[in-house]
Amino acid sequence: MAWILLIIAGLLEIGWAISLKYTEGFTRLWPSVATLGAMVASIALLGLAVRTLPLGTAYAVWTGIGAVGTVLLGIVLFGEAATIARLVCVAMIVAGIVGLKLFSPA
Repeated sequence: MAWILLIIAGLLEIGWAISLKYTEGFTRLWPSVATLGAMVASIALLGLAVRTLPLGTAYAVWTGIGAVGTVLLGIVLFGEAATIARLVCVAMIVAGIVGLKLFSPA
């Protein structure tokens, strides 16, 4: 169950990172509300997940999910560069996340 909470927390991190772009520096009300809500929910679920998962593993997976998802959505939604170097770096982050999951004691 903790891994499911952690994955949802990571997805919410992607959500708040992407919605942050739409806040325009927190000058737009509803994108700002959505961003803050996703931030709070993401941290709350991370907090629940670390009750049973090792803190270092959970935090690395949470940030990894957020980083990978945000980079990929930045490419899709905002036309950011999809160079081979960037995609290789994203693949290395994914490999690290998978490795942490495989070698985690929980």
